[in-house]
Amino acid sequence: MSKLRRAKLFTKLDLQWGYNNVRVKEGDEWKTAFWTKYSLFETLVMLFGLSGAPGAFQAMMNEVFQDLLDITVIIYLDDILIFSQNPEEHKAHVKGVLWRPQEMQLFCKGSKCKFHKTRVECLGIIASDKGFSLDKLKIQAVQEWPTPTTVKQVQLFLGFANFVRRFVANFSQIARPLHNLVKKEVKWQWTEKEEGLFRELQQAIINAPVIVHANPTKPYFLETNALGATLGSVLSQRQEDRRLHPIGYLSESFNGAEQNYDTHDKELLVIIRSFEHWRIYLEGTTLPITVFTDHCNLEYWKESRTFNCCHARWHLLLAGFHFQIMYRPGKQSTKPDALSCRANHLEVPPRDQSMLPESVFSNIALILPEKEIQSQIEKYLDQDESLTEILEFFRHKSTAPPSVKRGFKDYEREAGLLLYQGRILVPDVNKLREELLCIYHNSPMAGHPGRQQPYGWTPWATTNPRVAKPGLLLAGNLGQRLLTRQRLQNMPKDLSSQTQVNPGTALRSTLQAMATRIL
Repeated sequence: MSKLRRAKLFTKLDLQWGYNNVRVKEGDEWKTAFWTKYSLFETLVMLFGLSGAPGAFQAMMNEVFQDLLDITVIIYLDDILIFSQNPEEHKAHVKGVLWRPQEMQLFCKGSKCKFHKTRVECLGIIASDKGFSLDKLKIQAVQEWPTPTTVKQVQLFLGFANFVRRFVANFSQIARPLHNLVKKEVKWQWTEKEEGLFRELQQAIINAPVIVHANPTKPYFLETNALGATLGSVLSQRQEDRRLHPIGYLSESFNGAEQNYDTHDKELLVIIRSFEHWRIYLEGTTLPITVFTDHCNLEYWKESRTFNCCHARWHLLLAGFHFQIMYRPGKQSTKPDALSCRANHLEVPPRDQSMLPESVFSNIALILPEKEIQSQIEKYLDQDESLTEILEFFRHKSTAPPSVKRGFKDYEREAGLLLYQGRILVPDVNKLREELLCIYHNSPMAGHPGRQQPYGWTPWATTNPRVAKPGLLLAGNLGQRLLTRQRLQNMPKDLSSQTQVNPGTALRSTLQAMATRIL
């Protein structure tokens, strides 16, 4: 549809006999066999109803008009639409199209062809230089549609309505309960609620507005809104009458996880969904896109200094669009609100955004202050005889021969600590290793917190002689078969005198692996 933006004149052609113009491959005629009371017959041409017929016919048409597709002609099966900007071009375009079917011995049905028109019906849609609207015959058919009495009749109506959903604001929300009726596990019932939604969808199609052509030389206006479990947006442009006219509507539901987002994230997600839906129009615009929202905090979305990985992806996606966000109160945003503020929507209250006090945090670990841990490790490095050779190497590293350097290539010195393959070496002095193991593995609130698998470290892990050997990865290699399930315990009420650190928070770069792997 966007290819017709500059078109002023249209010609519509309709091929006669449709699929019957395609010859069945020689030797495959038996696949089209059908039985009558007279005998078994096989067809030489493609019949209507064959599963591969539409694709094969469309492929043939694309091959015939390959160099003209989306330039001067649009083809959908046997319907051919020729478009041009002026009469001179249009005459040449029509001639260039007509000789191709003639060469292929394809014929048009004259009664269905329209030449040199400023308005033309194609696939149930009226196309003109002003935009697109629904055909009056289609509107009349919807207006006279009888009330469905079976699942099959509901499917037929929804199939027809889905074809024109681009013209209908709030389509998915109105049609959702009707879609639920056609599910196998749902028992058929047609109540006043379904009748009301059926009539509402009828009226929405009958009163569908004209969808204007998108003009990249004019600024775009995007009106968005999110409420509860739904989102709605309208893409518009200002026309000659100085009023905004719709280019398209978008109405969707948030998925299960998205329904739990806070208000700020939901409002920002509506903008992202709209940009993705209309990317063909909005990406790379020279003029800024004006985004109207009823959430004033979105005006400062670029100034946020703390955001998670999801926000980082959103910022990266939004970087490809030239837009500005403007706050407009909800009372003035009637169009997008109509898409999302429906009474039959799932009510999802906004999530409380206030910070919880530290005393209610469940996943905490009581550990020594970071500087104290590091100072103890630095202090006892020289007292561990098993590390003497390694430390001596680093004192004379500059003069060490290459063969010695290769032998110690996995060791590093950083910030006074000794690292092996990026992990901290803990000296075996004064039970320092056992103390760290107790802190990170044996504490009821540390180690590997989790409701389903709360484990405690057995005493064997801190007394096994293998612990004293440098280079052992205790958390990864020791005693996995000896883990025992630990009984859940209540949290202490007063933790103010202890240092509280979230186990997901890493220490400095040199201490990042200490909580899970200690050498």
